[in-house]
Amino acid sequence: MALHWSDIPADVLGVLRKGVAIPAHPLALRADRSFDADRQKALTRYYIDAGAGGLAVGVHTTQFAIRDIGLYEPVLASALETADAWTDRPLVRIAGLAGRTGQAVREADIARGTGYHAGLLSLAAMKGASEDELIGHCTAVAAEMPVVGFYLQPSVGGIRLSFDFWRRFAAIDNVVAIKMAPFNRYATLDVIRGVIAAGAEDRVTLYTGNDDHIVADLVTPFRFLRDGQPVTLRIKGGLLGHWSVWVKAAVALLERCQAAAAKPAVSADILALDSQVTDCNAALFDVAHDFHGCIAGCHEILRRQGLLEGIWCLDPKEGLSPGQAEELTRVQNAYPHLTDDAFVAANLDRWLSGDRTTALQEVAA
Repeated sequence: MALHWSDIPADVLGVLRKGVAIPAHPLALRADRSFDADRQKALTRYYIDAGAGGLAVGVHTTQFAIRDIGLYEPVLASALETADAWTDRPLVRIAGLAGRTGQAVREADIARGTGYHAGLLSLAAMKGASEDELIGHCTAVAAEMPVVGFYLQPSVGGIRLSFDFWRRFAAIDNVVAIKMAPFNRYATLDVIRGVIAAGAEDRVTLYTGNDDHIVADLVTPFRFLRDGQPVTLRIKGGLLGHWSVWVKAAVALLERCQAAAAKPAVSADILALDSQVTDCNAALFDVAHDFHGCIAGCHEILRRQGLLEGIWCLDPKEGLSPGQAEELTRVQNAYPHLTDDAFVAANLDRWLSGDRTTALQEVAA
């Protein structure tokens, strides 16, 4: 049966709308590139204990190629089974949905049946489609389950989407959120203006995926006119590949940004964090090489922390770019307040073993 946003448990919907840190869940592999189920579960436990408000699984950071080797459903199931066994805290469960309409609808059916609350809908496979076709595609998927829009930057496969597209998309009743990740200020404003024009601001919660301006997105009031009257929107949380690492620090950063956004003015210290976080992202996402090592860069941090055994991706051609490891070391040393290495070290054994009887070790910043 179809799932409507009003069917989402009230506590989970409240978490989504408040705005939380949602890591884009990586894929744990062994050296032979087979699925490492134990370390996959360890990652999920880490995210939960770090304070993440949800999990996004089967998304770009999980590697879209899991669909080609029969891992889509097992990976989705792994995250939820692990989360259910590890915590009673309400978590927003978001599944990545990809492909053309038939495939995306089938994936929505799988995600809904597995227990996910919403689907993050990639439109990358719809390149060349008209705006009417894109809206028809989104409407068909939204008929199956609540949808989170996804503005993916063109450099990693996304397509350019207009203000009018976002106005029409936000008007679809079963859209609950939009992740904005075009890495483009103009395109980000198109999304926000579209939500306001659709009158959907109470139903559609905005999440940043703009890894180049995470802090700025979270502390900026976006104010536009509708029918001659000002309407102000805020980006409430983040759904980020960047936040698949150093998650304890990311949760603290979000909370700090939310507190700052509630004040009349934002401090210079908060604004300074924007460039520091962006500098970290440049290393993680391999900006110097057009994002070639964006997944491997996140894997490398998790490998250094002991959560992953290696940085292997499904595509043997994906790995760290020349100089990327050195850049990761540089930002780790430059911004220790943006990392959570001590927290991971204190809890790694219990995440790998699945031992809930051992107390969670909180580490002072």
